Amino acid sequence: MAERSELKTVHPAQSEERPVSPAVDIFEDAGGITLLADMPGVSKDRLDVRLDGDNLVIEGRVDLDTPAEMRAVWAEVNVPRFRRAFTLSRELDAARIEANLKDGVLTLRVPKQAHAQPRRIEVRAA
Repeated sequence: MAERSELKTVHPAQSEERPVSPAVDIFEDAGGITLLADMPGVSKDRLDVRLDGDNLVIEGRVDLDTPAEMRAVWAEVNVPRFRRAFTLSRELDAARIEANLKDGVLTLRVPKQAHAQPRRIEVRAA
């Protein structure tokens, strides 16, 4: 008697694959740095931005919309898990980091400490 073969249920979001490094552009100006990270398909709820000591860690996971009345029995979709970490300079003010996610792009603004920002020194004539 032949055994009945079953398809193993596969949910791509549960795969334990290595994380993908998102492409990041970094810009510096007099007031600080701005990081732009490509995180396509990552929602705000699935995004984690945190400080771990001097390290800024960005992690996110893509959500796949599956109709509630259906379940996957086979999936060939590789759902990425994004992860990237940066060591922040002591000149940057980690307590004032601002984060914004729009259209799959995470924008992080990290201002410089007040003492590290350029300032104009007044010169007086005697």
